[in-house]
Parts: sequence; structure tokens; C-alpha cells
Amino acid sequence: MVAIKRVAVIGAGPGGAIAVDALAKEKAFDLIRVFERREAAGGCWLGDTTPPPLLTDLEALANRTADPPVDIPDRLPAQTPKLTQPRFADSSVYPYLETNVDAIPMSFSQEPIPSDCSPHSVALHGEDTPFRHWTVIRRYLQSLLERDGYEDLVSYSTTVERVEKVGHEWKLTLRRDGERSDYWWTEWFDAVVVASGHYSVPTTVERVEKVGHEWKLTLRRDGERSDYWWTEWFDAVVVASGHYSVPYVPAIPGLDTFEKLRPGSVLHSKNFRGRDHYRGKRVVVVGASVSAADIAYDLASVAQTPVHAVVDGHRANLYFGDEAFNHPRIARRSDIARVDGRTVHFADGREPARDVDAIIFGTGYTWTLPFLPGVEVRNNRVPGLYQHVVYQQDPTLLFVGAVAAGLTFKIFEWQAVLAARLLAGRATLPPLADQQKWEADRIAAFGDGPRFALVHPHFEDYFNELRRLAGPGENGLGRQLPVFDRAWFKSFLDGHERRKNMWQRLNAKAWDEAGVDELNLGTVPGAGRKTIEAPLAYDWDTIRKLPLLLQALQGLNTKAF
Repeated sequence: MVAIKRVAVIGAGPGGAIAVDALAKEKAFDLIRVFERREAAGGCWLGDTTPPPLLTDLEALANRTADPPVDIPDRLPAQTPKLTQPRFADSSVYPYLETNVDAIPMSFSQEPIPSDCSPHSVALHGEDTPFRHWTVIRRYLQSLLERDGYEDLVSYSTTVERVEKVGHEWKLTLRRDGERSDYWWTEWFDAVVVASGHYSVPTTVERVEKVGHEWKLTLRRDGERSDYWWTEWFDAVVVASGHYSVPYVPAIPGLDTFEKLRPGSVLHSKNFRGRDHYRGKRVVVVGASVSAADIAYDLASVAQTPVHAVVDGHRANLYFGDEAFNHPRIARRSDIARVDGRTVHFADGREPARDVDAIIFGTGYTWTLPFLPGVEVRNNRVPGLYQHVVYQQDPTLLFVGAVAAGLTFKIFEWQAVLAARLLAGRATLPPLADQQKWEADRIAAFGDGPRFALVHPHFEDYFNELRRLAGPGENGLGRQLPVFDRAWFKSFLDGHERRKNMWQRLNAKAWDEAGVDELNLGTVPGAGRKTIEAPLAYDWDTIRKLPLLLQALQGLNTKAF
């Protein structure tokens, strides 16, 4: 590998923020540049001030082709009309969103997440609540880039549209969202009649002044917003852009017509902005994992009874189970067979949901890399990544965050340090044949799909292997990685039990308070009161045997979103 002196980092979310620190502390690079397409750091923890976009191409979302590469101008640099192709950069947070992972295992090893707790979280989980409001996480991530001058390394509102290898260098084609460019000029008149009314027109009179015997008008015409394109060159690229951008919405007959008749009636959990919009509405929520559970439970208090939750026949979330759906105002339903007008029919043939106002999908995401057309994404993973980090075909292309896990920020940190050490020449990779064997063995054990990238429950093994590969650094340089602490995993699991116990407690109260109409819904098979269990006492040997249980569960006639 040639000496690496110029490194590009794509994304200023949690993975990008820690990658910058890991790279900078190696003190081995002449240039570190970070490109973030949003206006500030934070990634999926950065909120929006504008309404979410409508889902307009449901077919593309269903067949996972909704985020293709954009056309690049023939000559660069260039200025073009503002791009209209959806880029899926919008946020997934809503005003009262809280983390669902304990702050201790969630934080980076050297930078604890602040202990600021929202009144809402305290009310649900007590004064010692381990969960944090999304704004705490946003500020936490932004503070990482505000230290040591890292902010100067970041170009915001800049999208990496193409990454390609040319010789020994990486060529990045970049696009910056342009500001509106207005055109100003003056005209002269003998008289002026003011009849401006209150309607906007493209040309605005900004100033009227008498100069001698004439009236001087200063005028401004609204210009079009434009994008600026250019290229930059690097020796290595670290991809930390995440994989929670492009919603996945399954193909359902009649869904597209339902959306077109009532624009905004079909949305993904990414576009959910809180319960208020659904007061008194009839809602169907699709999905059995944590986002769908949170939304269905949230809407049970405001939407028209019942909230229909499409969960039957799907595996419950590995961490959170299905406690949230055991509510008297939530009806557990089978898959949607079709949508006719505003009537949603279910696969088991039971009574359909009629006069539906909205269908909300908590069905996961499609991982896309439109800026890397030469790198395959298959079954929501990137084939050829050694330890989920190093691109085997070219080790100057590395990934931070290409995993599905629970201790995500810490995993990002370990991955970032390994990437930085490798690029600094202070760590070495095993032979290519060994890297390929690692991938082949993992496919044999977990399959060539989403479970390939699932680190749970092998956290200790994975953390220690990355730490071994990264090494301690040289002469005190570089970010140091501690030994994996099993207390992190215990806190992680305890936090999940705390959330499950919360749902059990609140659902038991809801059943006690439920009226006759709610108790006679007849649409909640298996629902009922559950006793609140004490937190589990975790045995490490049992935890390490969980993969055997997971493999056994895969043999059941169930499926997961």
C-alpha cells in the first residue's frame, strides 16, 4: 500500500465523528476531509425543521431501487439547477423521541453521554432512567466535532455523489446544495403608482427613492436555487454514511392507489413526526420490530380504537419482544393481503380494517451506496468486507458502521480505530486468503443476508478481535481502545428489560382501565395481562449460547420484517 496522506470521511454522524478523532490522533495524515450532506453533524440524530417528504415511488421502495446514482455533469466544476431526485437525507426523529439503549453501553469509551434526562423519560423509567432525549445525543455528537478544531475539517451541505478509483487515487465528485441566486437591477421612472396588494410576484421592488426629477426603483427577481459540483482527490476513503436512509416498504396490491388518493396517507417510520397528526384517525401500523412497536403503542392513546398492528406471523424483536403490542387498544393482525379504497384486507381473511386514514410502515431500510456504483450491496450488506470494515479488493476503502448491532457507538469506535491504524501504516491485515475465509465461514454460520452483519451476541469476541488487529499504536499516538467490559453488555440487556417491564406495567394498567367496548374488541388474539417479571440475572455462558437458540428459531414457520 502506498503512503496514505489524504483521507476522506463520508458522513458526520456517530461513525464519522469518531472516525475523525481516530484519524486525527494518529498524526499521520496531511489532509482529513469530512463531507456531510446535512447542514450540521449528528446523522440520524439531527432533526428536521420542515415536514417530511411524501413517499411517491412505492414500487421503487419495494424493489429496493429508490436511490440510484445521479447523473454527473460532463465538465467539472459546474453549476446546475438544484437536483430534484430524492436523496433521502431527511431525519427520522420526532419531538419526543428517546433512545432505546442504555446511555452507558451506547456511548464512546472515552466520552460519556451526558446524564441529562427528560421529564418524559423520568416519568416512564424513574429518576435513574438510562435513556436520553434525541437532542442530548445530537449535542453529544456535535460536541465531538467541535473539539480540537475538527469542525474545520467538515464540509456541510455537501453530498458525495461519486467515488471512483483512478490509478492509486480516489476521485470524489461532490455536490453542494446551492443558495438561491437573486438578480438585482435598477430602472428609472417619472412617476410611481403604489398598488402592491398582498400577493407575491417574481419581481420585488426593494427600494423607491427620488433622485432629482426621477424615481429610482431597485428591483430584485427571485433566482433559481442551484447546485455546485466539483472534484477532490484522496489516497483513502472511509465510508461512515450509515444505512438508515432509504425506507423499505413492501409491495402490497392497492397501496399505491391508496396513497395517491390521499397523499401522505402512506408513510414509513422514518417520516413519523409524532402522535398529534393521528388523533381520532384510523391507523394500520405494519412491522414487528422496535419502531413499529413504539408507534403503535404511541398511537393507542390518541388514534381511533383499535390501532391495527400487522405483527402476527412475524418474529418479535430479538431485544424488545412484543410486549408493546399487548395493549387493549391494539389489534394484532396478519399480513396485509390488499388495499381496496380505504379498506385494508388481511391475509387470514378476518374482518378487514375499514375507512383507514393512514398506513405506517416500520419495516426497516434498504442500504444503498449510490456514490459507489462499483461496490455491490447484496441482501442489505456489502460483500467483501473483512471484519465489516476493510474492503478486501482495495484496503484503502474502509467502512465504519456496516453492522447491525446494539453497542453501535462503541462498535463504530473500535472500527474507526482499526481503520485509522491501517491507513497510518501501524497495523497490518492478514493475508487475503484468510480474509476471504473469515467471510466464507461467517456466511456458512449466519447466511448471506442481514444476519451476516449482526454482531449480537458475540460482542466480546468482535471487540477483542478489532482491538488485536488495531494494536496499541506507536509511541503513545492514536486513540487507545480498552478491553471489552462485560458490564456494557449487561447494561445493554438490562435496559431492554426495563423497557419491556415498562410496557408490561403500562399495559396492565390499560387493561384495568379498559371499558367494555375495548375488552370486547375480539381482534387481539393472545393479548391479556402479563405479570411484571424481575430483571433477568444474566449468565455469561448462557449468553454465549444464544446463537444456537437463534438458529433454532429460524427453523420455525415465522418471518421478520
